[in-house]
Amino acid sequence: MGNPPATDPPEFLFATCQVGAERALKSEIARLWPVFHFAFSRPGFLTFKLPGGHDLPEGFDLHSVFARAYGFSLGNATTATSDERAALVWRIVGDRPYEALHVWQRDMAPCGFRGFEPHVTPAAVEAEAAIREHRPEAFAAAPLARIAQPGQRVLDCVLVEPHQWWIGTHRAANGESCFPGGLREMVLPPEAVSRAYLKMEEALAWSGFPIAAGQRAVEIGCAPGGASQALLAHNLRVIGIDPAQVDPRVLAHPRFKHVQKRGADVPRRAFSHVTWLAADMNVAPQTTLDTVEAIVTHPEVNIRGLLLTLKLLDWELADHIPEYLQRIRGWGYAHVRAKQLAHNRQDICVAARRRKPRAGVAREPGTS
Repeated sequence: MGNPPATDPPEFLFATCQVGAERALKSEIARLWPVFHFAFSRPGFLTFKLPGGHDLPEGFDLHSVFARAYGFSLGNATTATSDERAALVWRIVGDRPYEALHVWQRDMAPCGFRGFEPHVTPAAVEAEAAIREHRPEAFAAAPLARIAQPGQRVLDCVLVEPHQWWIGTHRAANGESCFPGGLREMVLPPEAVSRAYLKMEEALAWSGFPIAAGQRAVEIGCAPGGASQALLAHNLRVIGIDPAQVDPRVLAHPRFKHVQKRGADVPRRAFSHVTWLAADMNVAPQTTLDTVEAIVTHPEVNIRGLLLTLKLLDWELADHIPEYLQRIRGWGYAHVRAKQLAHNRQDICVAARRRKPRAGVAREPGTS
């Protein structure tokens, strides 16, 4: 079965997320958008009924921490064969013009379970090929990008079940919304000592921080050194803080220094010329925030931006995210946002940046 082409405003919103984060996403939507009503879910995929007569634009911001990708739902294609589903996609779409096509499969396991990492699967690649092959002749001449540019209208296809594809649309804004399923294409380098390399690379890309070669960065909770490797790859000078051992390959790097202590035990003068601070500690969010607050609020410290991994040791901690972000704003960081990125596990990434340097505090040479 399928759905006929729609002419009225879409009645449903779809969202994909990490398997296990469904409750957190539903709670978040209920708080931010109380007029949206939960309708349907599978692990990693949810839909919500929109209020009648809504005037939400295609590119509206859901302001969600847990929705990796989202858009208006146009219906589903549920048939026996891939070719039949691909043809039905275009019947559902009707005469709407699109400039990009995103096809992906919902996550089939929690991130990290038996090595699972979110990615565009072979099944999604095959489905995309079938959809392109059945594209109506009237639209065949126009290019249909795989990675969207900001402002482009995107046709979304989520493989929820092998025989069931959900069709939607969104207007690409920037960053993750330009990639199928919000999944940036990243490969773990063979020299990386841990998957934390991918976490840091994704966090840097998502944050948009204007990092520059030669600046100092500090990472609290650096062992065994994967995230520090990513920072070093951006030509930063890196101080890694962790009482645990760091991989010898990272220790040998000329721009890396290991401080074998807990973050709370490091003298504040060690942070006096640091521009960027990252923290990824296997502790409760409050403990991470306590450690970081004591550093960034010290009168001799002028850290411009933070990338903090907050561990949700219990999913109920997700309800406290607004409080965590407000606390960080209280440290003088005007731009604070959070996201559960594709390479996060049961944790979230927080990016915080000062609008301008703190007055009267020494800055790193060459930093504006």
